[in-house]
Amino acid sequence: MTLDTSLASAVVEQAASGDEVAFARLVDAYHADLVRVAYVTCGDADMAQDAVQSAWTIAWRKMGSVREPDRVKGWLVAVAANEARQLGRRQRRRSIVELKVDRTVDAAADDPTALIDRVDLVNALGRLKPEDRMLLALRYVAGMDSTELGEHLRMSPSGTRARLGRLLKRLRRDLDHD
Repeated sequence: MTLDTSLASAVVEQAASGDEVAFARLVDAYHADLVRVAYVTCGDADMAQDAVQSAWTIAWRKMGSVREPDRVKGWLVAVAANEARQLGRRQRRRSIVELKVDRTVDAAADDPTALIDRVDLVNALGRLKPEDRMLLALRYVAGMDSTELGEHLRMSPSGTRARLGRLLKRLRRDLDHD
């Protein structure tokens, strides 16, 4: 469940005044989005959950500082992405990660090579800096446009698009199997 912009504004204002039920509505509406963005940013499911938990704590504390309540989703996912990035930096762990790959993706599930592209993408994303994964997550998982991204990253929209273009070019190069 996502909130439309007029309802989101009212819910944010209520939550900012300490209404726990209103805040719970925000959690219900946006928790899954925050987890997806955090996971793409840090690449670890447990770390993503921890980051989102921290993000909700920060959101509760700073709800009154939201300047544009109708755009609360962008603010929340940026908080979660920043927490995931910071948590990833602090942990700096380089361990073996078990990839959870859905084997029911298509009828070719009996063919072990059918999932190679997906594994290659996960590996290519893992080689990116956390800041770059965060940018990709905010754009392609959370659906933020270059103007919203620029506001959160303190960059111009054109600078944001250029940075995204460089990241996509790098990913395409890393994934090129020819």
